This record gives sequence, structure tokens and C-alpha cells, in this order.
Amino acid sequence: MSPIILASMKVSLLALGVIFLVLGILIGVIKTMTRLIPYKAPPPPAVKPKAAAAPALSSEEDDHIAAIQAVMSHHLGGTGNLSVTQIQSK
Repeated sequence: MSPIILASMKVSLLALGVIFLVLGILIGVIKTMTRLIPYKAPPPPAVKPKAAAAPALSSEEDDHIAAIQAVMSHHLGGTGNLSVTQIQSK
């Protein structure tokens, strides 16, 4: 074999060795850290009671729903299958 190929193989093996050594050290450090500082799950969030839905929509909401329905119907090719019934803000 030519000396260039041998040199490139040596460099490749050295690089692989360094990579595996660093990964092994990282695994050891992570295992040590998990033993010293165990994971504690955060408490579950408090459950908020849901507010009752409004019995009737205001006229402003009706206007918004009608506008959204018209735009979506036009965008989808004028099909009459689309029905927007309620909008909820987050």
C-alpha cells in the first residue's frame, strides 16, 4: 500500500478512537450526574375549572363567524358544506 493510504487510515482510526473516548467520558459523566442529582418530576399543574359556555353568541361574534365562513367557503371553491358554529379565544 502507498504511504498516503496508510497515513490516512491511521488518522481515521485515531479520529474514531478519540470520538469513542469522548463519548464514553460523556456517558460516564451523565451517569454520575444522575446518581448525584436524581431527576425530580415537577408537580402537575393545578386544574382550572372551565367556565360555562355562553348560551347565546353576541352579534359581534355572529358577524365574525359569518365573515370567516364566507371567506373559507370562497377559498374552498364555494362549497356550502362549511359550517363555523363557535369561535373560542385562548
